[in-house]
Amino acid sequence: MAFSMTANATTEATASPARQFPLQDFFRNPDKGYFRLADDGQTLAFMQPVSVDGQPPRMNIFVQALDGLAPTGAARRLTAETARDIGGYFWKGSHTVLYSKDFGGDENFHVLAVDASSGEVRDLTPFENVRAGIIDDLEDDPEHVLLTHNQRQPEVFDVYRVNVHTGASELVASNPGNIVGWLTDHQGRVRVAIASDGLESVLLYRDDEAGEFKPLISTNYRTEVSPLFFSFDDKKLYALSNRGRDKSALVVIDPARPDEEELVYASEQVDISSASYSRLRKVLTEVSWETDKEQRHFFDAQARQRYEALSRHLPGYTVALQGASRDENTYIVAAYNDRTPGSRYLYDARADTLAKLADINPALPESQMSQTRPVSYTSRDGLTIHGYLTLPAGREPRNLACIVNPHGGPWVRDSWGYNPEVQFLANRGYCVLQMNYRGSTGYGRQFWEAGFGEWGLKMQDDITDGVHWLIEQGIADPRRVGIYGGSYGGYATLAGVAFTPDLYAAAVDYVGVSNLFTFMETIPPYWKPMLEKMRDMVGDPVRDKERLTATSPALHAEQITTPLFIAQGARDPRVNKAESDQMVEALRKRGVEVEYMVRDNEGHGFHNDENKFAFYAAMEAFLRHHLQP
Repeated sequence: MAFSMTANATTEATASPARQFPLQDFFRNPDKGYFRLADDGQTLAFMQPVSVDGQPPRMNIFVQALDGLAPTGAARRLTAETARDIGGYFWKGSHTVLYSKDFGGDENFHVLAVDASSGEVRDLTPFENVRAGIIDDLEDDPEHVLLTHNQRQPEVFDVYRVNVHTGASELVASNPGNIVGWLTDHQGRVRVAIASDGLESVLLYRDDEAGEFKPLISTNYRTEVSPLFFSFDDKKLYALSNRGRDKSALVVIDPARPDEEELVYASEQVDISSASYSRLRKVLTEVSWETDKEQRHFFDAQARQRYEALSRHLPGYTVALQGASRDENTYIVAAYNDRTPGSRYLYDARADTLAKLADINPALPESQMSQTRPVSYTSRDGLTIHGYLTLPAGREPRNLACIVNPHGGPWVRDSWGYNPEVQFLANRGYCVLQMNYRGSTGYGRQFWEAGFGEWGLKMQDDITDGVHWLIEQGIADPRRVGIYGGSYGGYATLAGVAFTPDLYAAAVDYVGVSNLFTFMETIPPYWKPMLEKMRDMVGDPVRDKERLTATSPALHAEQITTPLFIAQGARDPRVNKAESDQMVEALRKRGVEVEYMVRDNEGHGFHNDENKFAFYAAMEAFLRHHLQP
């Protein structure tokens, strides 16, 4: 499909190029962000970078009283993390904050509780080499939350009711070894479990926690029946399902008649991605799905009116609710678009008043960033590939140095919105193409399944076809195309330079897979219940040995001549450091230029500011040298 230039793009092209902004301004943590609201709406929490005991600044949690919509008095720091930023947090009621942390990027997250008054911190999962998470905050129980962790057995996760004040723990549901997901009802009772051997799944159901789980729905992994939440009488299930259809839809399932589905909402174009409800009013409020941009359908007049009011207050921005008081009157609102992470606000729904809390990145003027436009092109075998093209502001879109940026996953999708990597590259003069190659999710079962067994083959062809499309449009200079990606995107980068060696003038692989045999052997233990599914979707080392050999870039290093930069976290549990080591060793033996950056205190991607800055500075210099934007 041809790319049609918009009036805005023409204006951009005739303006002078945007000035270059400091690298750190794109990638540093916000001075204040990640706002959360206590249940009673009287206290605000947020994170900001702070140096503790002379250590590098890390994102820590602060709290501040509210007077209406206005923060008042001095903010108090609750946490004192020095090694890494806090992974995420939320309020438990109005007096306790729960947060997660891992160690050096190993993804063995602990769940900790901190008293918002005293600042006392308690590790609720103080176990070595254990990965924990929260499945229900038990909103109506001021003392407890439901956690899952794999202390008893590394491959499986049990459910525990844990006292947030004392740390006392009680086993609620024991995993027999094949449960890969749990769901509670609105009373916090564990009523649904998903059992899987990797290839076949069974939705298990029970009427109460005293009962036995019984099989309700059996499917293979290609058929989705994903329960989201119970109906408000706790008797039926809202779920996303693609049983008998290509696109996942929102349905209601009655356990008394599990083979029947009541259709609530569907899109003919793409999968329904989420549904929301009001805890207070006990009504379904909306569903959302994503074509080129996010779309919404409202079931509830009050929810629709609030969204429309916020859109009037914040024209030109996508708005999202990021938290609410328990009475659902005060909300935290995010407003953003493709050129800015935007601002955060407090919103009083009754008074329809808005108060700004912070601009997330005021160092980067929205007017000097680059627009990200939805595009599509046709693959060589006739599939429509959707993606996003970002052209550098103020430059004519002809014969540009371009970066092709395939997403990780691979079973996710790229979306429209603000992306600091994309804006950084555009600010440095590159056009950036992101594409949702076959196998990406959200476009239905058939498109997803089209990627099975196609790592390095048709999935890679979709990326290659995107490069040719850019060149055919006259946008890309064919001698100055680079490829950059992380995780699966890193694999696609290595596959690109191994299997289409004349296409790219430079390549950056960030924590990418290089050898499909060793990758499958070194997955984390908690992925093992899904190993058969991985073998079916990617390839079996025995059955598909010939194909996996042909599509493992590390086994074809002799074909790589493109200058390559590789970055790797030493503690990466998903893509082991050996994936990068073997590629670097094979290339250096042949005298091929390869730059290699390893950070010992990082995992699957770099998170600490000093490591991010070092990586992007090295990447900027590497790409500038080889692509000359």
